[in-house]
Amino acid sequence: MPRGAAWADARRDSVTRLDVMWQNAELVQRFVDEVRGGVPYGADQLAIMSRVVAGGRRPVRRLLDLGCGSGVVAQALLADHAGAEAVLVDFSEPMLARARVALAGVAPAPQFATADLADPAWIRCLPNDASFDVVASSYAIHHLSDARKRSLYGEILELLTPGGCFVNVEHVASATPAGEALFEALAIDTLVAFQRRQGSTKTRDAIAEEFVQRPDKAANILAPVETQCAWLRALGYAEVDCFFKVFELAVFGGRRPL
Repeated sequence: MPRGAAWADARRDSVTRLDVMWQNAELVQRFVDEVRGGVPYGADQLAIMSRVVAGGRRPVRRLLDLGCGSGVVAQALLADHAGAEAVLVDFSEPMLARARVALAGVAPAPQFATADLADPAWIRCLPNDASFDVVASSYAIHHLSDARKRSLYGEILELLTPGGCFVNVEHVASATPAGEALFEALAIDTLVAFQRRQGSTKTRDAIAEEFVQRPDKAANILAPVETQCAWLRALGYAEVDCFFKVFELAVFGGRRPL
């Protein structure tokens, strides 16, 4: 079989495993409880996202969280913009269940929708007149092909109100193998520290092995942040920038022109 075809088959297999993984409630619980809080500079990335949104000096009446996972991004934004209407989209029912619990009691009650961002038809899960002052995403879009990423960014632009903001907290490609090694070392060290605080007795080697062999790694399709910012500019976004970057962790985005 040609190398390209073999890679495509492996890619399809990895995506299938990813789909199965995120529909497994036990695996989702393990990720949320043992991994999500160990993302390096996770709180800093959310703080930067909030500053970018606030920098628009526009009221946030409606926001969209794409690939919402357990609802971390929506929680952060709603803490700053109480009373905003929120729509959260994910293809994982167990993740949406966690998000519903996390946002219980928020008023007005957020809307939750099940849809796969890999399919352009995801947009049908939104009301016909949907428009948003903020569209945000966190560690979701990097699972899409580069062509699909770019198309999704175009779909997001059409959903933004004039002056509205798109912010992506994302896993991006390193420029060199050395950069990738630096990222992995940082991620493992941060994960070890987080799990120690959670009372884990796992060795660093065991945690490192779990990180390197994590089931979703094969489904990552990482793109350089510079390339993705160029896509945003070409699509018509204004004020495009990378607002934060440490190795393979980045916060970037732009606004719909007024």
